[in-house]
Amino acid sequence: MSLFYAYRAATRMLGPVVGLYLHRRKNRGKEDPGRIGERFGHPGQRRPDGPLIWIHGASVGESLSALPVIDRLQRDYPEFHILVTTGTVTSARMMLERLPDGVIHQFIPVDRQVYVARFLHHWRPDIALWLESDLWPNILTRARKAGTKIALLNGRISEHSFKSYRRFSSFIRPVMACFNVVLAQTSEETAHFTELGAPNVITTGNLKFAALPLPVEDADLHKTRDQIEGRPIWLASSTFEGEETIAADIHVKLREKHRGLLTIIVPRHPNRAPAIEANLMARGLRVARRSMGHIITRDTDIFLGDTIGEMGLYYRLAPICFIGKTLCVGGGQNPLEPARLGCAILHGPDMSNFSEISREMLAERACRPCSDADDLARQLDQLLSNQPACQALTDAARTYANSKAEVLDRTMSAINDLLVACRGPHARP
Repeated sequence: MSLFYAYRAATRMLGPVVGLYLHRRKNRGKEDPGRIGERFGHPGQRRPDGPLIWIHGASVGESLSALPVIDRLQRDYPEFHILVTTGTVTSARMMLERLPDGVIHQFIPVDRQVYVARFLHHWRPDIALWLESDLWPNILTRARKAGTKIALLNGRISEHSFKSYRRFSSFIRPVMACFNVVLAQTSEETAHFTELGAPNVITTGNLKFAALPLPVEDADLHKTRDQIEGRPIWLASSTFEGEETIAADIHVKLREKHRGLLTIIVPRHPNRAPAIEANLMARGLRVARRSMGHIITRDTDIFLGDTIGEMGLYYRLAPICFIGKTLCVGGGQNPLEPARLGCAILHGPDMSNFSEISREMLAERACRPCSDADDLARQLDQLLSNQPACQALTDAARTYANSKAEVLDRTMSAINDLLVACRGPHARP
C-alpha cells in the first residue's frame, strides 16, 4: 500500500481521536466553540446560487495574501460568489474584519473523508484557489474528482519539505496531480513543484508583494498620535521571546541621548503580554498596554501593542521598525508590510522565511541588517539622529514594495482560463 492510501486509511480509522483532539483544542481556545461544527464539515451558512470560487489560506499570512485576489475577483468576475476558508481562530477573526461584503468565511474541515465529503457536497465549488503550501490530500483529491478546477496560488515549498516529499513521492504525486495549474513564487520553487509531479507550473512571484496596505481606524491613529506628541519613536514588531528584553535594553541605552524616546513593542503572540509587562516593569520601565486602554503619557517608556489585527496602526506610528523573529530566533516576518506604510526597516541576521525579498531589498538599500543587539542599537541611534538617512531608507523601502505589485496581474492572467471556463452557463447549479 502506498503512503497516500495509508494516509487515507489512517484518517478514516482515527475519527474518534480527531473528535477528541478538536474538542481539546476548543477548550484551549484554539477552536471557535460556536463554529466547531465547521471543522467536521457541517456548513455554517447556506450556499448561494450560481458559480462559486473557494479560496483557502491556512493562517493569517496566507489569508492576507488572498485579499488582493478577492478584490480583483469581485471587480472582474462579479457573477462569482466567493467562499474563504482558514484553519485558525486568529485568521478567522482577521478575515471577518477584513473580508469585503458578500464574501463567506468558513473553517476548513479536518482532512478526514467523511468531513470533506460533507463540506464539498454542500458548497460544490467550481474553482478552488489554494494558497501557498497547506496541502491536504483527502480534500484536494476529492474536490478534483468532484469536478472542481484547482489552482495553487503563491506556491511555496521549503527546502526541508521538498527533500521530505521527494523521499515519499508516492504520497505527494497524487496530491500534485490535483492542480490544474501551480503558480510558484520563485523559479527554484517552480523546479521543485515540477519534480514533485505538478503538471503545469508557472513562476508568477510572491503575492505578498500585491497585498493591500494594512488597515487602520483613523480615529485610533489620530488619538494615539496626539498622545505621543511628536516624541522620537521606534517599533519592535512581531517579537519573540528575548527580543522584548533586547528592545528594553536599547531603550534604556538610547533614551538619554534621544530625550522623550518611546519604544513600541508588539509581540507576535499577544498572550505573552502579561509576562512581558512584568519583565519590563521589573526593569523600572513605565508600560502602557494597548489591550488595557492605557493612555500614553510623557512618562511612558514602552507602548506594548498586545492586540491582534492592528499592525497597520503600529507601523503608521513609528518611522523606524525592527522586524522581530530575526535575533533570538530566526526566520523573520514580512518586511513589505512596514515598507508600504513608511517605515525605515532594520532586521537581525536571520530573514530566511523571506530570504528572496530581504536579499532584493538589501541590494536596493531598502533595509539594513543588524548582526546583533549592539549593532541594532548602533543603527537605530544613527537613524534617530539623521532624519535624511532615515527618510532615504523609508523611500527606498516604499519604492521597492510598490515596484513588485504586478505579481497580481500575472496571477490573475494565469487563472483566467479556469475562471472563464466556469462562468455563466458552465457553472454548477
